[in-house]
Amino acid sequence: MPLLKRKPYVLSEPPTDLKPRQHVYQIRFTREIFRDYDEYLTKINLYRQRVWTCKVTAKTNLTYEEALVSELNATEKIQKFPYELIPSVLQTVQFSMLSLKDLVNTITVKLQYHLLVGEELYGKRDDCVSLCQIIKVLEEGDNKTRYEVAWLDKDKKRIGTAVVNAEDLIRKKLPFTREVLKSFIRESTYRNVPWVLHDKWAQEHAISTDPPEEIRSKYFFKDGHLVINKKKRKTEDDKQNITETRNGQVGKSKNKLEREKSEGLVMERSAEKEDFEPKEEPINYPIDDLLVRPGPDDPVFTDRPSPSRDFTVPMDCVGDLLMVWDFVSSFGRLLHLFPFSLQDFENAICHKDSNLIIIVETHSALLRLLVKDDGQYFTAIQEKKRKPKITIITWTEYLCDFLEMVEMPELSSCIPTIKRGHYGLLETHAKLGIFRELIAQTLATDLVRKKLDEYIEERQTLAATKRGEAIEEGRKKREEKERLKAESAAVQEANGHGLENNNTSDDALGNSDGKKSSKKQKVDVKDQPESGKDPSKKEANKMTLQQPKADKKETTEKKSIEQRREYLQREIDKRFIRTEPLGKDKDYNRYWFFRRDGRIFVESWDSKQWGYYSTKEELDAFKGSLNRKGVRERALQSQLEKSNNKICFELQKRSKDVAQKIAMEEAVLRRSTRVRAPPRDNPAVAFLKYVNKWKED
Repeated sequence: MPLLKRKPYVLSEPPTDLKPRQHVYQIRFTREIFRDYDEYLTKINLYRQRVWTCKVTAKTNLTYEEALVSELNATEKIQKFPYELIPSVLQTVQFSMLSLKDLVNTITVKLQYHLLVGEELYGKRDDCVSLCQIIKVLEEGDNKTRYEVAWLDKDKKRIGTAVVNAEDLIRKKLPFTREVLKSFIRESTYRNVPWVLHDKWAQEHAISTDPPEEIRSKYFFKDGHLVINKKKRKTEDDKQNITETRNGQVGKSKNKLEREKSEGLVMERSAEKEDFEPKEEPINYPIDDLLVRPGPDDPVFTDRPSPSRDFTVPMDCVGDLLMVWDFVSSFGRLLHLFPFSLQDFENAICHKDSNLIIIVETHSALLRLLVKDDGQYFTAIQEKKRKPKITIITWTEYLCDFLEMVEMPELSSCIPTIKRGHYGLLETHAKLGIFRELIAQTLATDLVRKKLDEYIEERQTLAATKRGEAIEEGRKKREEKERLKAESAAVQEANGHGLENNNTSDDALGNSDGKKSSKKQKVDVKDQPESGKDPSKKEANKMTLQQPKADKKETTEKKSIEQRREYLQREIDKRFIRTEPLGKDKDYNRYWFFRRDGRIFVESWDSKQWGYYSTKEELDAFKGSLNRKGVRERALQSQLEKSNNKICFELQKRSKDVAQKIAMEEAVLRRSTRVRAPPRDNPAVAFLKYVNKWKED
């Protein structure tokens, strides 16, 4: 339970005389029940204050609920602590006088170089590395240690034993972090300096509870807990003061002695407080988003925009609508179904017409694939002697055969309405429920499975090609950097020799007489070119002319590499496997981006609410509201930055389409009633003009 002022906090007891229908107030995360609203409000305000401490991790300045979450996460990590290492760790912890940091360092060093029975690690076996488990530690002379190990297969079953040297065993790192070890130490002890284990831990792992000789004089057990012997300490201090007085301190005044004693007592209490209260350690971000608190170095976060929720279908149907549309759009080539927009599909689902082309073609494409699979559905229509071709007239018969085959009560109730030719009168839930079951059956077909296997293999090949080209590009950059570095060093060395030669010649000229110097200078003047131009300047001008060409070539190469990288990524995206969410925010809301629709959809943590962002301004405001100190929002922001170009392109494309549709609608409204365009020209009913251009003959 969370601590209040570093002390355990006792929850309120529930009333004992509650009546069956009596109105009460309950706190969600503590389950406390109150009759009086003011009492409930006082308690909930206390829980919201940042005065709570996580008992396991010692994190401070938390609300009660944040401390509960911190304890839960830390406890889950502690439960994964390797069982075979627990006895050795507890043996070191018991009655240790070290600080927590030094204690963790001591345990880490000990476990790093001393292997224990039951540990699983890797060992060298026949010139290869295999998984093994230590069975026995064999101590030998000269401080040498050998280990008897059991070799394990991939299922961790023993396949043999051997005796190996310590240097033949490999453990790259400990199976836990320092933070987990700190939490484990805090969880298993009830006091620090000296650290004392809880009785259940000591008894379970046979750890001695008798304090060592060096601390028996200062501590003793009371009610099963180790406490400090204050009387003995006071007596020792008095004796020390008397001794100091006899050794020449008699001249000190009484006030001075009392002041020194008081200062010593304050220092002693401060030291005890430092020992008993763990120091607050700096937080290593990112951490769980619910534990993030505002800091002075935080940037200015923008207000998170509210997502739009103007869906035509009911709110609890949005998830199914997106799933169905995403599947039929992504596997359009396999289904021989020409793509259509999400807006058109949503309008068609809500329309009351029973033979909309977009609905008929989508059902027919899925049913045709089930027929090709030669499975249960194919057998069902063979028994009814159906014609092999599904048309706009017969598609409802095939659909009813499918619903009779799956035998789902909530869908079977739709069969009479469909047979009467009133499919359009079905509820939106029923229409999407039929689509959902059709897609579930389609995913189980061999045709779809085979196509997915092909996509997976092609994606792996393309990804390997992309990685290989990136590695090759990195190698070329390193070589170019090393070449430039070598050339720079050579130029500097040449310049150094030139300066040295010039200094030598100047010295020689200084030692000669004036006539020789003047003659030499005349000769040097004659040796210069008649044009008066310096060769070094010519080289510099030549290099200056070559520089733009080199820059242009480098820019062209970079552009080509970038285009190649974008091409490979596009080819990978074409091999659709499934749509993954972009990530989650601090409240566990999921964010989705679907191809062919320029919106970012927001799904609540319980999948009951949906919304979307449709403009670049909303996207920028949303990204500015994310806090990178939290693990979830950090990952979400990184994914948004990674897909920024693609998302922004789709958002801008959608904004242009929406503006164009609005302009067309206004143009239609401005026309005279005598020359008004037919209803099908209105963008709002564009789904009525759908034509399946990929339909099989």
